[in-house]
Amino acid sequence: MDNTLSPASSDPAADPPERAASPESARRVAVASFIGNTVELYDFFLYGMAAALVLDDVFFPNLSPLNATLASFSTYAVAFLARPIGSIVFGHFGDRVGRKSVLVASLLLMGVSTALVGLLPGYATLGVWAPLLLVLLRCLQGIGIGGEWGGAVLLAVEHAPRGRRGLYAAFPQLGPPVGFSAATGAFWLVSASLDEAAFTSWGWRVPFLLSFVLVAVGLVVRLKISETPVFARSMARQEASKAPTLELFRCHTRELLLGAGAMAVVYALFYTSMTYSLSYATTTLGVPRTTMLSLSLVACLFLAAGIWFAATRSDTAGRRRPALLGCGLAAVWGLLLFPLLDTGRPVLMALALGGATFCVGVASGPMGAYLPELFPARVRYSGASLAYNLGGVLGGAVSPLVVPRLQPAFGSASVGWYVSAMALVSLLCVRALPETRERELD
Repeated sequence: MDNTLSPASSDPAADPPERAASPESARRVAVASFIGNTVELYDFFLYGMAAALVLDDVFFPNLSPLNATLASFSTYAVAFLARPIGSIVFGHFGDRVGRKSVLVASLLLMGVSTALVGLLPGYATLGVWAPLLLVLLRCLQGIGIGGEWGGAVLLAVEHAPRGRRGLYAAFPQLGPPVGFSAATGAFWLVSASLDEAAFTSWGWRVPFLLSFVLVAVGLVVRLKISETPVFARSMARQEASKAPTLELFRCHTRELLLGAGAMAVVYALFYTSMTYSLSYATTTLGVPRTTMLSLSLVACLFLAAGIWFAATRSDTAGRRRPALLGCGLAAVWGLLLFPLLDTGRPVLMALALGGATFCVGVASGPMGAYLPELFPARVRYSGASLAYNLGGVLGGAVSPLVVPRLQPAFGSASVGWYVSAMALVSLLCVRALPETRERELD
């Protein structure tokens, strides 16, 4: 945001209808975007936990163990395919109506869909309708989360003082590690408190039902924040795009595709280390479920550290350099992840997961400011959201379909090579993008 705009300007088009956000207001919005994003990511990650631990038994009991796992992770992948739809729908209204109101709608859709998963009867009760309804709810989750990230980071970035966008964007970027920690902690508590039969029968549903409470908290927070000054000025100048998605593909295709490619390794490595590894370690290596959930909680600390380091560093070093560093580290760590996991030693397994999530954090940390800066205000919600979620298709939807087949067929080392290949793709995409730190948002 350009803080040099003069409130006394005689040009009505240049005179903003509201002053630039005060530091106190900007910090309040950053915290609110963090809370809302955390709630939505808690809802989203719950499904990944359940897919790795229990959904195959509840919804696919008639399949072989391998096919049940593949089916469970396929429903996990469905949401990533639905996310671009959410980006288009919510991005359209976010660019035409405003960031705040769209975020309230996405939070409601995500929260209700998640809670209904906790109420959905299993295959034993509904038969084939149970997995079909599960897929439907997962699609709705994907649509809801597809509009979340872009709006959350835009709230922070478009309120932020110039030169501190990376710092303010770090707050919503911390939503994934905190949301994942909350989801993991909820499953850990339920798993540690119940025996296997009770956990499989009803205990796994408790974390999903908690979504009702968390969504209420998120709504209260989001309803109290203001629209961004950048969007308000854009509307005052009557610059809203009539068809943001069409304009995006017509005028900004290169930035959209390269931004998506830059995000691919973030999703691929995160899925592999924090979702598939949980299933692999508990079934193939025989590691206790509570041990793996505890290690996942530790790994979330590394993820948060990587995000904070890279996001704040991007305000001085630029967006490209920390993003390139994260992709390079991910290319190396992909080859180390499974050799460390295969030792079965908790300390080395913690190192494997912590190193992987730190790489994810460094690669994704600058993206909270980088992707919005690639696009003009009139299509920024659509552009940032769609780039982010198309990256989710490349890394988050493809990986659950590929990785569970690679490991049994070619060994765990093949999964590491797959992750490293995705990291190289992302690295090349970041290299092709321009530096944006000095760009104006208006």
